[in-house]
Amino acid sequence: MQTRVDPFLAAVIHGALENIAIEMGHKLMRMSYSSIIRESEDFGAALTDATGRQLCECTMSTPLQSGPIPGYVEGILRELEGRGDTIRPGDVFMHNDPYAGGSHGPDVGFAVPIFHDGALVGFSVTTAHHLDIGALTPGSCGIVDAVDAYAEGLQFKAVRVYDEGRKVEPVWQILRSNIRIADLVVGDMEAQVAAARIGADRYMALLDQYGLETVTGAYEDLLDHSETLMREAISAIPDGSYNARTYIDGYLDSDDPALKELPIEVTLKISGSDILVDLTGTAPQIPNKPINMPLVGTVDCAVWLTLRSILLDSDVYGHIPQNSGLTRPITIHAPEGCLANPIFPAPVIARFCPGNAVADTVMKAIAPTVPRQVSAGIGNLRVMAFSGQTAAGPWVHMEIMEGAYGGRYGKDGMDAVDTLYANTRNNPVEDIESHLPLRVLQYELREDVAGPGQWRGGIGSIRSFELLEDGAVSVEGDGQRFDPWGFMGGSDGSPAHVDLLRADGGVEALPSKIPYRPLAKGDRIVAYGPCGGGYGDPFERAPEDVLEDVRDGLLTPESARKSYRVVIADGGTVDAAATEALRAQG
Repeated sequence: MQTRVDPFLAAVIHGALENIAIEMGHKLMRMSYSSIIRESEDFGAALTDATGRQLCECTMSTPLQSGPIPGYVEGILRELEGRGDTIRPGDVFMHNDPYAGGSHGPDVGFAVPIFHDGALVGFSVTTAHHLDIGALTPGSCGIVDAVDAYAEGLQFKAVRVYDEGRKVEPVWQILRSNIRIADLVVGDMEAQVAAARIGADRYMALLDQYGLETVTGAYEDLLDHSETLMREAISAIPDGSYNARTYIDGYLDSDDPALKELPIEVTLKISGSDILVDLTGTAPQIPNKPINMPLVGTVDCAVWLTLRSILLDSDVYGHIPQNSGLTRPITIHAPEGCLANPIFPAPVIARFCPGNAVADTVMKAIAPTVPRQVSAGIGNLRVMAFSGQTAAGPWVHMEIMEGAYGGRYGKDGMDAVDTLYANTRNNPVEDIESHLPLRVLQYELREDVAGPGQWRGGIGSIRSFELLEDGAVSVEGDGQRFDPWGFMGGSDGSPAHVDLLRADGGVEALPSKIPYRPLAKGDRIVAYGPCGGGYGDPFERAPEDVLEDVRDGLLTPESARKSYRVVIADGGTVDAAATEALRAQG
């Protein structure tokens, strides 16, 4: 029988659990070598119970890193059971199998089992994106032409890297021998192990302080509390079926129609306090292109994050315990063999942008039922891998290019940010230029392209990179074919595009997915980010808000008149009479 815990003590234990995860994250950032962890915060840190249920997570980490951690643990446990292996104190397991809970190959998890009085009571887990994982070309993003899962890099299926506290040196030697920039990547991995051990030590101390029975009772109460909050929010939505369909680019430069303009379809079936998320209608899997999405580790996280963010807005609910209780009312179905539930060995390493499209489609499906809690269509993201070879050895840099949110009720869309389940930070220009043969020539917001609405869509950025020596680029992106959707009378946003400005003066428009492509010294890549859809009737937008965008150089006076029927006088003010007359024309 579960021990009931005084709610004040339970709150203290909840705070302690969250602080453990936060400390793990801070320590991982401080110990890491690569900017993708240290600056972009593309990592996860969490504690689970012995079965993989998440108890807490680091609030700094990205949802696509912490969210899959229960799947990592469950995958490790299944793999160990299948081979008749046991877990002992001092063991550390490495795992990245996207068909057994892992998000995708470059997101490697390290799990430290936690024992108390000789019994396994939980796991301390860190995950992080690594700059190279031994795939067919340099870098761990921009691999958009892998023919199967084996071409995506090294696969780790519950590999024991420490055996009862002893480092398993042959495993670490395999890593160093098969990964480009091994010092950087393996150094990050060792930082993950150290951070996970810190989490395990802190959790064991918490158990020593309060006792296993009390701590277990406290987190069971927390799981139930999170579940109750989610069920109450779902119950407020009328029962019914709600459907939406969006499209991703796929491979726009392909002659094969089965590889481009691919549908993502979501039907939400709400019954009482339960939601069934059905992805029937989503395109079939692509057997030889890596934009398929693991159901566990990518699709489920996209669904959970979106529903939690919409239904339990922290502005309304305040702080909510982030744990597995939130997902109990949600069931996900995706037909086996579709893009959202591929069959091994279909490649999945480039699942990032399609997964973000799943999240956007879930939001579009639920939007009519909670119109004041959603944004209009988001502008999807893009990841670029720059690489090269110097006398000192190979170098690899991963750059996440921002998207933009759609407008929201009462607020314009957020400009130039990672959207939905990404949530990473940008790399400082100074950090890029001090470590790499790259120069950032431009970093600014686009002009005159945001989706018009009573609350306009967010604005994408323009980022320009020049190669200071011969190198290469790979691009993994989406959002160049279809406009982000407007909502409640708002207009659609604007798609992204990428240009190659060659050192010899030539200009070439590039698709959203580019396999490894050599570049010459002086070549420039210019990425134009997408802009989110508008929310509400543009002619209802406050004229002073239109004027502010004009003054900021984000909108021209001509577009103010055309899109918003706001007349800007020569002196840079709103001509109120002319605006009123223009809007009165209907």
